Amino acid sequence: MAVHVARDVDDATRAVAVDERAELIAGGTDLMVEINFGRRRPGALVAIDRVQELRGISRSGRVRVGAGVTYTQLLADDAGSAALREASRSVGSPQIRNAGTIGGNIATSSPAGDALPVLAALEATIVVRSVRGERRVPFAEWMTGPKRNGRARDEIIVAAEWESAGPKQTFMKVGTRNAMVIAVASLALVVDASRRRVGVALGSCGPTILRADRAQSFAAGVLDELGWERQAAPTETACAEFGALVASAARPIDDVRGTAAYRSHVLSVMAARALARVAVLG
Repeated sequence: MAVHVARDVDDATRAVAVDERAELIAGGTDLMVEINFGRRRPGALVAIDRVQELRGISRSGRVRVGAGVTYTQLLADDAGSAALREASRSVGSPQIRNAGTIGGNIATSSPAGDALPVLAALEATIVVRSVRGERRVPFAEWMTGPKRNGRARDEIIVAAEWESAGPKQTFMKVGTRNAMVIAVASLALVVDASRRRVGVALGSCGPTILRADRAQSFAAGVLDELGWERQAAPTETACAEFGALVASAARPIDDVRGTAAYRSHVLSVMAARALARVAVLG
């Protein structure tokens, strides 16, 4: 197959615009698996792993993480999200973290993608570009189904952006073993104390990343009583109620990794622990 090594984002957008067979490749941790198993055979590849514009992290009032930033880079650099660092640490092996990119996770749009619940809880915006121009898509509108999203064929994911939310955030994940595992269920909790906002997002328990609206409202009420800026632990009863509300937002299924009942149970446990953990951070 033909391979075009893009020099910059404009070069990449032109390459995918003129060749309808072309697919983008950065780390290749998802695409190469599909190719090796014979499930996909692109007519052409556009390699974007050397495009420096996609490799940057900036924090000028608003956090911007380029689509080409790897999980290893997210662990080494400050992207303004403790939950994203925790999610990055849980991704695959060191080799996968060296190659895999946050843009790849966004593009694949698997409900089990580790970075995606964090982006949802942060209420991130996905930036895409084509020869027709640039547009911004709220993460809530990005995923349209399992491994489906709103990206047009000729668009390139350029970055993810979000407002800095402070230190009160965490990511949790349960899998069939302790490392290098696809999530049976995952959860991101973000408490943005300055904006009095709670974000709760669930992974691997529905066709897309799900938000737990009732749980968010409940947690906001708990924090109204405790104090958003304080490092104060909620009661066990409050944590348990929060966990139950999170579990009720899930739409789990039985599959080879776990049952629907197990997913609901672990979400409840993780959520209770997450609220207890985040409330005392400062």
